[in-house]
Amino acid sequence: MSELGEKYGPWAVIAGGSEGVGACFARRLAGAGIHLLLVARKPGPLEELAAGIRDASGVQVRTLALDLTADGALEQVEKAAADLEVGLLIYNAGSMDRMLEFLDDSREGVLHTISRNVVGPAVLTHHFGRGMRERGRGGILLVSSLAALAGCSRTACYAATKAFDQILAESLWYELRPHGVDVLCLMMGTTHTPAMERLGMAMDDPDNPAMDADVVASEGLENLSNGPTWFAGESNRASAAAIAGLSRREATEMLSAVGDAVLGDA
Repeated sequence: MSELGEKYGPWAVIAGGSEGVGACFARRLAGAGIHLLLVARKPGPLEELAAGIRDASGVQVRTLALDLTADGALEQVEKAAADLEVGLLIYNAGSMDRMLEFLDDSREGVLHTISRNVVGPAVLTHHFGRGMRERGRGGILLVSSLAALAGCSRTACYAATKAFDQILAESLWYELRPHGVDVLCLMMGTTHTPAMERLGMAMDDPDNPAMDADVVASEGLENLSNGPTWFAGESNRASAAAIAGLSRREATEMLSAVGDAVLGDA
């Protein structure tokens, strides 16, 4: 087994593992000999990916098609993995699916975002992290966003939930490091994924170039032991450094302006 498999195998759970960066994570882990439990909402892409991985790598792949915000969904994930030794949890679910001002969103939409991006990673990390701590090895990777770095108009709830994911990962990195468990928050910017393309985000902006999804996944896995936070892509690292040097007001104005530009409103 590969070094990655020895450290984070024999099974990985990927929430949001049917397309985009999640699918790239799955293929790379399978190539390292790690078996997979893939969780995603759409059964078609999920089963297509699983079949391709089985044929290409020979690893075991289990699938679970469900909405992680549905009643009892997280318990279903735990049940599906009850007989597995899970050495790696990747929470990649929770891409931005709409951009509008907070008060123009529905209450149901706000609560759905919070359930998917806060409750989901908190519950699954709490569940699988305990087993890793007991075994003295493992990894947890929570995917967040540059939107988490400051307030951002028309993504207020999304940005706030992604900030939760970053702080959770950073805190767990410190708590679990003595127990041999690596924790990383992977910060993404604009990336070539079906979800971002459905949202209509600009992929060819020279000032905000979209990253390749496989490069994002590769950087995440390569830096899993270099927590607590990794910004994927040189341009995103430069943006994060620039934001860090601003006041909170300036950072909020800057990110909000970027959001306007992405939608073509500026």
